[in-house]
This record gives sequence, structure tokens and C-alpha cells, in this order.
Amino acid sequence: MKKYSIFGLMLAASALVSAQEVAYQEYDLENGLHVILHQDNSAPVVVTSVMYHVGGKDRTEGRTGFAHLFEHLLFEGTQNIEKGKWFEIVSSHGGQNNANTSQDRTYYYEVFPSNHLELGLWMESERMLHPVINQEGVDTQQEVVKEEKRLRYDNSPYGQILPVLGKNLFKVHPYKDPNIGYMEDLDAATLEDVIAYNQKYYVPNNAVLVVAGDIDAEKTKKMVADYFGSIPRGADIVREFPTEEPITEEVRSKAYDKNIQIPASIVAYRTPGFRERDAYVLDMISSYLSDGRSSKLYKKMVDDQKQALQVGAFNIGQEDYGMYIVFALPVGSTPLDTLVSEMEEEIALVRSELITERDYTKLQNKFENRFVNSNSSIQGIANSLARNYMLYGDTELINKEIEIYRSITREEIREVAEKYLKPNQRVVIDYLPEEAQDN
Repeated sequence: MKKYSIFGLMLAASALVSAQEVAYQEYDLENGLHVILHQDNSAPVVVTSVMYHVGGKDRTEGRTGFAHLFEHLLFEGTQNIEKGKWFEIVSSHGGQNNANTSQDRTYYYEVFPSNHLELGLWMESERMLHPVINQEGVDTQQEVVKEEKRLRYDNSPYGQILPVLGKNLFKVHPYKDPNIGYMEDLDAATLEDVIAYNQKYYVPNNAVLVVAGDIDAEKTKKMVADYFGSIPRGADIVREFPTEEPITEEVRSKAYDKNIQIPASIVAYRTPGFRERDAYVLDMISSYLSDGRSSKLYKKMVDDQKQALQVGAFNIGQEDYGMYIVFALPVGSTPLDTLVSEMEEEIALVRSELITERDYTKLQNKFENRFVNSNSSIQGIANSLARNYMLYGDTELINKEIEIYRSITREEIREVAEKYLKPNQRVVIDYLPEEAQDN
């Protein structure tokens, strides 16, 4: 969901802030809402954001896509905000707002001139306490979601890759289904289903509120208590997702996309959730293999051997399981199996040999730069604070995460590659133009 103000506030909101340690305060309200405050008075901008611990995986069979539906639905209006007026209120006060949903969480935020801090807090408390959820709103947002699905997935080149990956890497865990859900599930959902979902997940004890920017922390605490303190606590949420059996033999699969002319070769591995140290190591391996024109896969397959138009390796982090993806688009008639062999050759080297000291230093420099950039705006800081608390269970990662990457050794890179990226643990997918299905 994207809605933009016509004002120039975002220039200020994205202005660089110091790379020094991020200071913050955090505490809990009696209703379980976790609150994090970050005071930075260098620019007259404030971010109010709420992250709910609910995403695409939080569903029952036959009722997929609810979290993504709610990303849209909770902008419909509240008991005190008229239907269709949310974005008008924000933009008329010089602000911007947005929301996004993953398989693991949903994030809402506003950015305002700092003299409208109270407005941002009121609006998020309204979203939590007084949302208007009726059949008209559900019907409206179902159509919005369907159009988004058509635009981003059904009619977009390579738009089915993530759903195909989920289907092939997971058999019983909810990650097997797309975050956006299946449209037949949304169509089948009753108003009672939707209201029950809201009452279960969009409650203070399943959320973190972050207020960052040009604030007075003590005055802000008073406002937070006034607007959020009386919201009733919800029932405790218990998650018991099924466990996937390890992949012990290579799986071969095909998928078809009507929107492409050039096929893709995809090699995928199921990996640990992003809280695990090994997930950080896999981040470094993906950067080593494909970040930039001098990376191993790009230099070999695109520059030197002219076999691939594009090649990439990505560690897609998720809370319960990650997905490690290596893919390539062939040049001309290069067979997809050739791409698989060439990609495996480079991965095998990571499994069996230490990367060079020079490459290791380059990796460390890249991750230092990424870490600094992640905290270079008030919006980025607010997001990091919410994510680190809610999903990683450690708010202080905003300052110390780089130490994890610094501590990763060349030996550990080799060990983790050997642990997770072996041929018998992979799914190989031929992602083909739809017309190839008949050939």
C-alpha cells in the first residue's frame, strides 16, 4: 500500500542522521503494549509506528491472506475517523503514511512534522481500539487485494517466483502459501471470520509502538499512556506451527509463467529462521556469491562465460524458516541444467574452501556500510527498533547487530555452506514460459 503526501516532509524524514549509537527507551504498558521511544531533535520530524506480530503465516487452512487484507482494511476508518478520510487527514497535516505485511508481521507508520505527534498517536490508537469492520469495507478491500494480486503476481514477469518457492520448499508449514493468500479463501471468509481475526491479533499485547524523532520523551510517555493505556489487553496468542521434515534428496520441479519469454533456473534451500546465527552467515554467503559485478557468480557466469543474463543469490529471512535462493536467466540457448551446474560449482567451493582474506575483508566492509545505512533516517531507525524487538526479541540489535557479522569467520562461512547448501538439500525449479508447457 502506497499513499504519498504532496508536501516535502519526506526530504526531511530521510535526511541522514548520525551513525553513532542509537539511544532509546523501552517499557510496557499494563495492557501489554511494548513502547520504544527514540529522541532525535535534529530535524522537526516524528515517526509514529505500530508493528503487529501477525503475518501471512497466521491463518487456518482455508482462510489465507487475512493479514494482508487487514493491511488495507485498517485504513477504512474508525469510530472517529470517517470512511475514506485517513489519508486525507495525514496529507492535510503535512504527513505521509504507509503499511506493509510479511509472512511474520504487519507494520503501520505515519511521518509528521513533529508538532503533529499527538495526531499520529491518536490515529494509531484509533486503529487499534476503534476500527470499523463491516461488510462494505471487507468487500471493498477484497477487490483492492485482488487487483494487487493481478498487478504484482498474475500479470508481472516472474511474479510467481515467491509463491512457487513457498509451495516447493514447504509442505506443512504455513509458509507454503503466499502471503497475499488465495482469492477463493478471501471470497469464502465471513464478516464474523474477519472480526474474530482482528480481535485475536490486533491487540496491544501483540504489538510494539515506536515513536522516533523530534520528541520530548517524558511528554510523549504521557501521551502514549493517554491514548493507548485504556485499550483492553487481548488473549495470549499461542502459535504451534507444524515442523517441516528435512530435505534429504534433491527435488526437481517445473513452474510456468505466461508473462515471460526467458526461462529461469532456480535452486532453493530451506534454511533456519532469521534469529539463528547461521542465518547471518548465510547473508554473508549470498553477498559473496552475487552482490555486485565483481561477485563470484556474476563475474563467472555473466562476464566471463556469457552464460547468464542475470544471476543472483539471496537469503530470504523469515521467522521460522528461511529460504536461500540462487537463480539465473540464460543467455540464448544455454541449457538450464548448465546454469545449475555452474551455480553449484561456485557453491561447492564455498563448502570446501576458505574464501580469501581479500574477499572476507570486502564482505566485512559491505556489511559495515549496510549497517550504517539502515540507521541513516528516522524512518529506518523506527522500523529497525520495531523489528528487532518484535521479531528478534532484542531491541539492542540496532546497535550491536554489526558485531555478529564482524564475529563471523571464514571457517564459519565454509561450515554453514556445508551444513545447508548441499545438492541433496536443494529444490531445483525450471521456471518456464507458459507456452513451453505444451511442448
